[in-house]
Amino acid sequence: MTGAVVTALRALLGDGGVLTERHDVARYETGWRYGSGRAFAVALPATPQQVADVLRACAEHGVRVQPLGANTGLVGASNPDATGEQLVLSLERLNATIDVDPIDAVAVVDAGVLLSQLQAALEPHGLWFPIDLGADPQIGGMVVTNTGGTRLLRYGDVRRNLLGIEVALPDGTLVERLQRLRKNNTGLDFKQLFVGTSGAYGVVTRATLQLGPLPRQRATAFVAAGDGQAVLDLLASLTRAVGDVLTAFEVISHDALEITLRRGHNLRTPFRGELPAYAALVELASTFGPERLDLQAALEEALVAHAEGDPRGGIVDVLIGDGEDFWAIRHQITESVREEGRVLAFDVAVPRARLAEFTEAVRAALAQAYPFVRLCDYGHWGDGGSHLNLVWDRSAAPADEASFWSALQTLVYDLCVHGFDGSFSAEHGVGPHNHAFYRRYVPAPVQRAARALKEHFDPQRRLSHRYPD
Repeated sequence: MTGAVVTALRALLGDGGVLTERHDVARYETGWRYGSGRAFAVALPATPQQVADVLRACAEHGVRVQPLGANTGLVGASNPDATGEQLVLSLERLNATIDVDPIDAVAVVDAGVLLSQLQAALEPHGLWFPIDLGADPQIGGMVVTNTGGTRLLRYGDVRRNLLGIEVALPDGTLVERLQRLRKNNTGLDFKQLFVGTSGAYGVVTRATLQLGPLPRQRATAFVAAGDGQAVLDLLASLTRAVGDVLTAFEVISHDALEITLRRGHNLRTPFRGELPAYAALVELASTFGPERLDLQAALEEALVAHAEGDPRGGIVDVLIGDGEDFWAIRHQITESVREEGRVLAFDVAVPRARLAEFTEAVRAALAQAYPFVRLCDYGHWGDGGSHLNLVWDRSAAPADEASFWSALQTLVYDLCVHGFDGSFSAEHGVGPHNHAFYRRYVPAPVQRAARALKEHFDPQRRLSHRYPD
């Protein structure tokens, strides 16, 4: 079966379009954080029609397919299983089209285009795709995971900025809905079926993206807070005072900040004296130049007014300075924490007014059940998202790590979903890493609807994703 499909795929893509040697295939088999498996080959289509042709050939030969973008996902959803019977369909060569319309402020983009490539192409037009990430994913991957990022507070996620889509269905049908319309209320919004569903229904080949004007100035501050509630009070105050230009509100806990400053590269400690319980990275941005709107003055004024009017005295230090230095700290947290020990990372969301309470509840539960586990949290408190990194020394963990891992997940997710009406996956998706919890928390009617769509688009289960299924 696999030999026959490889022959068929080489006829479609040429010898360079199909990899079968182990040393070539291996790099497509392991996820960035979680997930690994084994594939019998890798297909590398270079056009949307070739993607559809690959899927049609695989359907005819009864072969399951694992689509793969830039492999920056964090829930194990982009890698083959352990059977060795799947084909990896990599979109890395599907990257020729970046069609920019500066009047419409729209771009039609191949799914394999990297976010960095898109931004570089948009900059001469004074435009950008306003989703900012530490990673450099492909556009197709951003669509199927509904990427958010650090500036979702102002600009929204991919779902909010997606106008049209082209998708190759599991049977090889290529559906083109690359409309450039901001208003289109004609029934089912077809494109949204493929946003945030991890590629379960089809492979995105192109997307029409709504763009934004590049900001002409930014103002950034690092604000030290005595506790989580002080952070939330600051967020509410800044939303009232400068909400029209508030683009980011990122929060880093003491432990995450301490590890990052110690293990990061070319970083300097921004605060005088001891590190605070929490640090909030605040950013304002505007298309107005400083001659018309002085953002730094506006930020300083808002921060001073908040500090003077805060009866709790929750703000203990304020630094207004080089945004690149502040963002460098924020973007090195993940790698720094990974060097500290074994890490189990959570991407959760709760109503943002309850973020401080939720975090303390997790901290207390860990202290009682697993005192050797250190909570290093950070994230997008401006939109209710938090990355909870649980860190421990391998020697301190129970011998049965799989059971320990599952117990930690259940502890945190039960608190999040049942205790605080939150989401067990704020923006990373479901994937094998979270599949059991999709079954545990998502209401049965929603799961039935997802299975019905899977049955409609992929009745033979050729696309390998286990969500929704």
